[in-house]
Amino acid sequence: MSDPEINNDTFKEKLLKLREELIASDEASRDSTKAVMLDQSAVGRLSRMDAMQGQALSLEVKRRRAIRLDRIAGALQRIENDNFGDCLKCDEAIPLKRLNFDPTAFLCVQCAEKAGQ
Repeated sequence: MSDPEINNDTFKEKLLKLREELIASDEASRDSTKAVMLDQSAVGRLSRMDAMQGQALSLEVKRRRAIRLDRIAGALQRIENDNFGDCLKCDEAIPLKRLNFDPTAFLCVQCAEKAGQ
C-alpha cells in the first residue's frame, strides 16, 4: 500500500547519508566515553565529577545514536522489502510529509499516537 509519491531511491540516499553522519559522529566522540581517571593526585574531585557527568552524557548520546542507527537499518530493510512507507501496525500508507520529517518512521500518525510515540 505504499504511497505512489514515495521515491524509495531518494529515501535510501537520505538514510545512507544519515547513517554515515551518525557513524562519523560516533567515531568523533569515542574519547568522551572512556573511563574517568580516579587518581585524585592528578585530577581534583570536582574535575573528576565533571568528567564523570560528561561521560554519562556522552554514553546517553551514544545509546540514542545506536537506537537511531537501528531505526535507519529497519527503514533500509523496508525499502529492500518494498514496504517502505507502510505502517507496520495497520498497513496504511504513512504520509509523505511524515516520512520527509523522519524517514525512519514505521508507524502512521494514528498508530504512533496510540503507541505514545
